[in-house]
Order: sequence, then structure tokens, then C-alpha cells
Amino acid sequence: MSHAQPLRPAARPTGEAAPPLSDTLLAVVQSLRPRQWVKNLFVFAGLVFAERLFTPSAAVALGAFAVFCALSGAVYLLNDVADRERDRRHPQKRHRPIASGRLGVGAAVVLAVVLAAAALGAGLAVNRGFALTAFAYVVLLGLYSAWLKHVVIVDVLVVSMGFVLRAVAGALAIAVEISGWLLICTILIALFLALGKRRHEVLALADAAARHRPILEEYSAALLDQMIAVVTASTVTAYALYTMSPETVAKFHTRLLPATLPFVLYGIFRYLYLLYHRQLGGNPSELFLNDKALLWNTVAWIAVVLLVIYGPATLFER
Repeated sequence: MSHAQPLRPAARPTGEAAPPLSDTLLAVVQSLRPRQWVKNLFVFAGLVFAERLFTPSAAVALGAFAVFCALSGAVYLLNDVADRERDRRHPQKRHRPIASGRLGVGAAVVLAVVLAAAALGAGLAVNRGFALTAFAYVVLLGLYSAWLKHVVIVDVLVVSMGFVLRAVAGALAIAVEISGWLLICTILIALFLALGKRRHEVLALADAAARHRPILEEYSAALLDQMIAVVTASTVTAYALYTMSPETVAKFHTRLLPATLPFVLYGIFRYLYLLYHRQLGGNPSELFLNDKALLWNTVAWIAVVLLVIYGPATLFER
């Protein structure tokens, strides 16, 4: 019995005109996934919580953010090149520029190398510590694309560590310390989102899950539910303890930071609602941008954090 072969992009006949430059540029932009760059906002954690937001350090942090956007784009390009065969069998990913043939493999690899080299060079202009952390990020995500994404549990931990490296790099860029509490909260919330994504993939792709992403064969919805429950409780507990810890109170000279906890609770519960009740969560970044309740809750959390740390109430307590 013969097996159907995955569709491959048709080779361009000899003499056929190359696609318009605008189409190529659009394919490049889509492959860089600019909507995913929201993840790089973790670079600003050190700036905000070190009370340096309204100082010249903000310009340095913005440069660090740009560096990680370029590095993220390079990683996405290489990942799409490595996964192009599997992506062609996926109902949505087969439309990606590299999988569909709108962007050539050679061009994607060259662009990725140029982007990564330019970004790491810019990182050196910031400072050595930031550049080394940025390099570690590239190496870690490169290992993830080549090998670690096929190792059960390690795959989601590596994704979470990518967020931690963003936060650490942002702090190093402006030469400030970042609280251990914030690093714990960062890895937990990132792990929460990564596990939610895995659960959505397992259920949405069903029997075809392992063909699209082999590591999904090692997961089950029941196992992921248990892991999500543990991480959810740990995230809420860690953030609550951070807001009330003597170290935090002494640093910000205020006991008002627990006022931000309801927004964290709502955000987590809303995501769980979308994941379990609405069967969403395959792309957390898209979900945060497209779900108005999550988006406005995040904006409100940021506003209250800024008000507590920088606002008149804090000055009054001092």
C-alpha cells in the first residue's frame, strides 16, 4: 500500500522570472515573526524593577531589546529551515515562507547568519556581559533547534531559560542587579506558557501530533495537566512572596506591590480558561495580543507596577 508523500514546493522552471522584490521582503518579514518579539519585553524587567526607567539607561535597554529582536529573528529563520519538512505536513505551518517555498533555504540561512553576527556585534558595543549573555542565548536556542527540542521535559525547560537569559541580559546591559525572585517568576511564567502550548498541540493535532513534532509522543494531556497545575501554583506563590518579601519592601520603600497580585491571578486564570475551555494556547504571544481581556489586563498590571514603584504613593511612604 503506497503512502502519500508531503507536498513540496514546485521548483521554478528555468528562465522563469524571480518573484517581485516586495513578495520576497514580505516573506522575510513573516519569517522573522515580528509578532513574537513581544517575548523580548522581558529585557526591560531589570530597567523597570531597578527604578531606572526614567533615566538614560532606558535608551541602552531599548538597544538591548533591538539586539534580541534581531537574534530572535535569526533563530526563527534557522528553526524554520530545520523544520521545513515537518512544517509542510502541518495544517498551519505549511504556509510559512520557507516551508511553502516563498523564501529559499540558502537565502534564509545567509540572512540568519548576517542578522546574528550584526546583533552580537551590537551587543559588544553595549558591554561584554550583555554580549556574552546574548551569545549564550543563541547557542542555547541553536541547541534547542538541533537537539534539545527532542528531549522530553528538557524542551520546555530550555524555552523557559530563554526568557531568563533575556531578563539577565537586560539587567547586564544597564549594569544593575536583578532580583532572584524575578528570575524565579520569569522561569515559572515561561514554563507555564510552554506547557500550555504543548498541551494545546497534543490535543489539537491528536494522532498526527508526533508526525508534526516528534517530542509530543512523549507527552499526554494528563501529564501536562499535572505539570501545569504544579507550575501555576508555584508561579502565584513565588510572585506573592516576591511582592511581600522584606527585600522587596526595603528596595522600593513601599508595601503596596501586593496590589499587583490580582492582575497576575486574573491573567493566569484567563489563560487557563482560554486553554481548557476555548481550546486556544497554541501560540501564547498571539493569544496575548489578540485576546482583549488578556491584553488589557497586562497593560493594567504594567500601569499599577509603574504607579507603585515610581508613583506619588511610593514617594509619600518614603
